This record gives sequence, C-alpha cells and structure tokens, in this order.
Amino acid sequence: KALLRAQEDLNVRGLGLKIYDAYRPYSATLKFWELIEDTLYVAAPWKGSRHNRGCAVDLTLIDLESGNDLEMPTEFDDFSPAASPSYTNLPEAAAENRNSLIEIMKRFGFTVYPSEWWHFDYQGWEQYPLMDLPFSILAE
Repeated sequence: KALLRAQEDLNVRGLGLKIYDAYRPYSATLKFWELIEDTLYVAAPWKGSRHNRGCAVDLTLIDLESGNDLEMPTEFDDFSPAASPSYTNLPEAAAENRNSLIEIMKRFGFTVYPSEWWHFDYQGWEQYPLMDLPFSILAE
C-alpha cells in the first residue's frame, strides 16, 4: 500500500516507479549464496534477506510520457562507490533524481540502503518472517 501511495504521488508529477526487484523467495537467497559467498553482495542465508520478507524493493524513476528511466548515479546493481546514496561527485541531474527518489520513498515509510541508491526497505522489516513462497503461488 505504501508503494502504491508513492506511485500515485509521483504520477501527479508525470513520473513513475520502475521496479527491478521486490519479493524474492528464500530459496533464491540460498542460490545467490552458492554463487557468491560474500555478505557484502548477497544476504547471509542464516539471516535471510529483506527481500525474502517482502519488505524491500529495488527501483528507479521513469518519465511516464516517454517510459524512459531518469538519469541516476549508476545503473542498477552497480557496486561502485557512486552507487552510495551519499556519493556527491555526480552530474546535477543524476544527484537531483536520486535525491527525489529517496525523498519520496522516505515520505511513504521506506529507508534507502546505505550502499545502493535503488534499494529501499520498508519500516519495521525486521518484524516480518522469512518467506519461501514460489512465484507460481503468488500469481494465484
């Protein structure tokens, strides 16, 4: 509901959200860990991910008229220093767009992840259980 309210607020400005990743089954976290055993890049399987709780979303802003992504500091899933929400050596438009995204998401109860401008956690994510529901069940 909070994400929908953010989308509605953006629509008034001719903008929208493009979602890269949201809920992710716990089994996907286990597969990621098999590939990259590094908690800097993937969630530790003994803790699970905020995505596994349905409380994290990776997204960006788009222009509704053209459907194009707005300029951001980096591409999605870029792990360079420029992906940090506090990185300052950016083109003005990229910094403004990133800051607008962070502000709108904050207004609706989300917090930006410290090293990824695109990753937002919903307030109280710690209270939600890990889930391993396959997408086929969710589609029903």
